[in-house]
Amino acid sequence: MRLVRYGDIGQEKPGLIDAAGILRDLSDHIADIDANSIDDASLDRIRALDPASLAGVAGSPRLGACIANVGKFICIGLNFHDHARETGMPIPAHPIVFMKATSSINGPDDDIIMPRGSTQSDWEIELAVVIGTRAKYVTAETALDHVAGYCIVNDVSERHMQMNLTGQWTKGKSCDHYGPVGPWLVTRDAVSDPQKLAMRLAVNGKMMQDGSSAHMIFSIAEIIAHLSELMTLHPGDIIATGTPAGVGMGQKPDPVYLQDGDVMTLEIDGLGRQQQTIRADHG
Repeated sequence: MRLVRYGDIGQEKPGLIDAAGILRDLSDHIADIDANSIDDASLDRIRALDPASLAGVAGSPRLGACIANVGKFICIGLNFHDHARETGMPIPAHPIVFMKATSSINGPDDDIIMPRGSTQSDWEIELAVVIGTRAKYVTAETALDHVAGYCIVNDVSERHMQMNLTGQWTKGKSCDHYGPVGPWLVTRDAVSDPQKLAMRLAVNGKMMQDGSSAHMIFSIAEIIAHLSELMTLHPGDIIATGTPAGVGMGQKPDPVYLQDGDVMTLEIDGLGRQQQTIRADHG
């Protein structure tokens, strides 16, 4: 099942994409795609609806982030073998955890406005997990039972802020617009194996990242289990699980960073497609 939020910023409505690719309105059944509608029982009720009974949505409305009212936006750093190698950093012994401000969350196709003076904004395609039921001290064997679904995140990163402004990575990860989420929340029953998904990101049509979730250092189940030992995971929390090689910072012989007018296109098998245009802040 593919769940979406559509409409103008701040006025998004819940919907689903049916088997024919038609956007259907869910407003008569749920208030939003959020913590209150993504537990197993709620998803079963939505799944039981006949899509043909839901009103079709005309045109091509804007899609917002596929999950609303996110409590925590957790990210895992250096979680792909090839990405760790391109950065020259050692393979981590435990998942590297940092937070991305929820105010960075953006629609999957919305423009991205770079912060004033940014010269080192970078791209990172990531497979993200949305938690559906509370998880505390769970095992890797049961961790995926707490997942509502999966989606794409572009963990856009300002590398100067991240690396040089003293402090945690969160500084360079939390700029406004730097967290596109979506287009769809694909429920876990529709993803047979989240560790076998191809991931691709292009900039201005040139493929920069071409990887697979099969190459993660820590599996999604291991990440959820580890995080649940540190903090309670609540419905609606997002976990971005790392990026494969090919980020701008890792380009040889010199890094390549985003410029005003650049277009990023992201795809993960079965999870849809994002596309963002980079804009400089001229305000």
